[in-house]
Amino acid sequence: EFGQDTPIPSMQFCIENVDQAGGCAYGYSCVYTDTISWAAPNEPLPMIRDPRHAFDQLFGAGGTQEARAERRRARRSVLDFITGEVADLQRTLDPTDRRRMDRYLQDIREIERRIERIEVRNTSGELRELPGAPAGVPDSFDEHVKLMFDLQVLAFMSDTTRVFSLKLGRDASPRVYPESGTTSPFHSSSHHGGREERVLEFGQINAYHVSLVPYFLEKLQSVTEGDATLLDKTLLVYGSAMADSNLHNHIRCPLFLAGGANGILEGEKHVRATPGTPMANVFLDLLHRLGVNDLESFGNSTGTFSV
Repeated sequence: EFGQDTPIPSMQFCIENVDQAGGCAYGYSCVYTDTISWAAPNEPLPMIRDPRHAFDQLFGAGGTQEARAERRRARRSVLDFITGEVADLQRTLDPTDRRRMDRYLQDIREIERRIERIEVRNTSGELRELPGAPAGVPDSFDEHVKLMFDLQVLAFMSDTTRVFSLKLGRDASPRVYPESGTTSPFHSSSHHGGREERVLEFGQINAYHVSLVPYFLEKLQSVTEGDATLLDKTLLVYGSAMADSNLHNHIRCPLFLAGGANGILEGEKHVRATPGTPMANVFLDLLHRLGVNDLESFGNSTGTFSV
């Protein structure tokens, strides 16, 4: 219901490999750990890991995968296909809108160049940290996340879509994040056994993940639309499926909200839920605030929890 008035109703991004075959924890299919967005209880929405795939879906010129590949081989930008239309449109714009359009086109081209550089590096024959990843996926976690954030900002600027989800990692991921200050793998760190030094290591990894979010918020803040910014109009929800990963405890999971959300949230406060409150209660409250008022329940909600 929400987001149906844009060319793409929603987009789902992920950073790690999505392996939806076989079974995972407690006998459930791995799709339940690899996917966070669903159209229906048995209909997972496909998640995009490759920035090239995301870019082509948003801006790609050429009706087929082969046509897009041929364009890249000819080293042509997607913008080369619309130069005439751009020139015609710019003649009708006032100076402010012309500057906004110029920035938008420059940002598209810059992201296109970044993806091209990544693909060249990853197909050079040099040893990769992620040998099984598509050519458009950076080996650097930091670079990958920021590239996906930048694609989201461009999609919001063009109103191509208003709904995104981004899964930073998988619960059972063995990935190492040296930028966090520890080289302990994520999943083994999550089973810290309550030992203080291991808890601190896992905290470093989580702090590093959260530290990337301000990059996205600052990008949204830098884009003005009338008297507001994209951040003023955006609602960002960041959370985790675990409260105590060592015990696979799903009670009192952390969640934070950011952005102006067009004034539907008060903000600047910390709210503690009573024990046993489903996180779905928060989501149901947010959906109601966004205008989806005919929804009586969401997931395992027992009501709404006002934030």
